[in-house]
Amino acid sequence: MTQTTATDFPRIDAFGADPVPPGVDVIGIPAAIGTLTSFHAAPAADQARGTVLIVPGFTGSKEDFRTFLPLLVERGWNVWAYSQRGQADSVGPAGIENYRLEDFAADAIEVAGLVGAGNPVHLVGHSFGGVVARAAAIASPSAFASVTLLCSGPHGWRDRHDDTARTVRASGSIGLWNRDNARLVGRPDAELTPEQAFLRLRASRTSSDNLLAGVEILASDPGSTDELRATNLPVHIAHGEFDDAWPIDWQREMAEQLDARYTVIPGGAHSPQLEAPEPTAAALDEFFSDTNDH
Repeated sequence: MTQTTATDFPRIDAFGADPVPPGVDVIGIPAAIGTLTSFHAAPAADQARGTVLIVPGFTGSKEDFRTFLPLLVERGWNVWAYSQRGQADSVGPAGIENYRLEDFAADAIEVAGLVGAGNPVHLVGHSFGGVVARAAAIASPSAFASVTLLCSGPHGWRDRHDDTARTVRASGSIGLWNRDNARLVGRPDAELTPEQAFLRLRASRTSSDNLLAGVEILASDPGSTDELRATNLPVHIAHGEFDDAWPIDWQREMAEQLDARYTVIPGGAHSPQLEAPEPTAAALDEFFSDTNDH
């Protein structure tokens, strides 16, 4: 199977000090909006079973999947995870008007076309990334072989992130890290754990406009379950057994309405790729494989 490889795009420096796993490249994807940074890992060309594109969630970035990509590569998948516009070291245009849901979805469609080498890709959206993935699949079903909504719900609800919006308006994106790490504010990186230092760096580099727009999307998204079903794409609804960010009963009911595969990942919470990576990789692999077989 033809696959787009890291050599098709420029390599860039890693973001933050955490080591990038062997076999994972840091790539700058030349999207219309500017460079969207990504991780890419691939099996040998003659072993590739298809391409997977992962869209991270609210306040997240590609680094949320840094250690997860190799688990899918071991199973034969050519995997990309990119930071959305305004996340971490991806391009962050100024102005909240540049962060509409249709803008995020258009990026996912464009990236899918760039990394898919002309073939539909398996799209995975985590949390807010699932909202983006849902919109992208509806806008361009032919770009995708399947859609997995990982720890993501069918619609938004008001007042969900009001405190986040107040903090960002008052203190910018770094205000979220300062709020949650009050005892560590002002300390040098050497006095922080590597994870704390990375999260502070990401918060400082993430666009405040991205966050404020994300809050509004998550609060006002009316849902589009019927539209997603109408695409006839294979859909997978999966979440950790302890997911507390989206009501689990909403996710289960969405799966029923979509006639989708439904997976509860044992040991996982809202980021099962980190909390239960092996069961998460196995669940995704099984779904992708079954999709390929039909």
